[in-house]
Amino acid sequence: MIPVKGFSGQKVAVLGLGRSGLATARALQAGGAEPVCWDDNPAARERAEAEEFTCADLRRHGAFDDTASLIVSPGIPHLYPDPNPVVVAALEAGIPIDNDIGLFFRSFAGPEWNNYDTPPRVIAVTGSNGKSTTAALIHHILTEAGREAQLAGNIGRGVLDIDPGGDGSVVVLELSSYQTELARALTPDVAVFTNLSPDHLDRHGGMGGYFAAKRRLFAEGGPDRAVIGIDEKEGAFLAGQLAEGPADDRVIRVSVARKLTGLGWQVFARKGFLSEYRKGRQAGSIDLRGIKGLPGAHNHQNACAAYAACRALGLAPRVIESALHNYPGLPHRSQIIAEADGVTYVNDSKATNVDSALKALSAFKQIRWICGGLEKEGGLAALNGAADQVIKAYVIGREAANFAMQLEADAQVCTTMSEAVEQAMNDAKPGETVLLAPAAASFDQYDNFEQRGEDFVAQVRQRLPK
Repeated sequence: MIPVKGFSGQKVAVLGLGRSGLATARALQAGGAEPVCWDDNPAARERAEAEEFTCADLRRHGAFDDTASLIVSPGIPHLYPDPNPVVVAALEAGIPIDNDIGLFFRSFAGPEWNNYDTPPRVIAVTGSNGKSTTAALIHHILTEAGREAQLAGNIGRGVLDIDPGGDGSVVVLELSSYQTELARALTPDVAVFTNLSPDHLDRHGGMGGYFAAKRRLFAEGGPDRAVIGIDEKEGAFLAGQLAEGPADDRVIRVSVARKLTGLGWQVFARKGFLSEYRKGRQAGSIDLRGIKGLPGAHNHQNACAAYAACRALGLAPRVIESALHNYPGLPHRSQIIAEADGVTYVNDSKATNVDSALKALSAFKQIRWICGGLEKEGGLAALNGAADQVIKAYVIGREAANFAMQLEADAQVCTTMSEAVEQAMNDAKPGETVLLAPAAASFDQYDNFEQRGEDFVAQVRQRLPK
């Protein structure tokens, strides 16, 4: 646990009592603060009270008297589409608002660091797609290299629930826009921006607000090194804002769209080969094509970003290459779950939007595609660019018929995962891939994308030959 500093003897309100909210309450208490908790869900309040935390309705008049700060859980809106009433009350009372990420950055360093040969480092990863894989890949590389590393934030453990940093240790954080948009302190040693595509636009009031939330990771404190994917205009703009000139190697530019040239520090992948250039000279290269845990150009982008972040910490190219080859991949993200009778089965349930699904479709050939769910804003037209890869689509979800009508590929309405998997497996021939890449949220049929992916895996495995 990371005890929260700066609130000893003070009352701090905590709104939202899920995983991060309860971890925040514990960390505040460990630092000497008096947490006062609230969640609209009675079951969540009961869990907090079982740990002897005080729960009080923060919507009531005078709830913020003598309160030092309000700590808000990531899923609770504070501005768009409409702020939570507790947030409104705090703002009217002039109470500072923060989240667990801001508390972490103000509390992680300790006096014991003065005795370390190498102070702990923090690598923070954000972006629209690939941030989970990139963060997990960085953690894997560091662990394989013998470095003490912890994975936290939007993946792994809650950020305040991790262990204090040891000599030479590294904390790798995956941060969503919900986490970066509110944190009052954001001071990683290395910050990574993978890419940007439309997502969560209602929460951020549009694309500009979404980008602004991501940009805060680089603007609020200034990392020592910034790894920036520049294949979208926002990334290119961000890299230009951070760099003092073309040779400024505090910014490492990353691309999978083109070869990067110039006097700066660049990492790019073309035709499956990763290359690192620095000061106009090649400093490293890796053949990514045979790495099963990183299929497709989108995973090559993740590999480039992870490589660049680890190089920023001083790891050698060959050490990184060795770790890439035994990376197992993350569940629900281009996860190869089985190969039987010449057919490959891939679970990419995390492909919850059109852009991520398009990248999954581009990673494989001869695809029998299981898709559908709760459709997001913007429609599905962009997916038709990958129609040539798709032999047939098997559409699930409550609105499967409408979803199927928008696809150019041959599509069959299946509605349920069970029917979709059975039909796809019956139709599949050697050399083909059965791919779950929904291009939609899961909430019409499942609690989350993990549950949807687990159902796909279970349905496939129960039909495979024993």
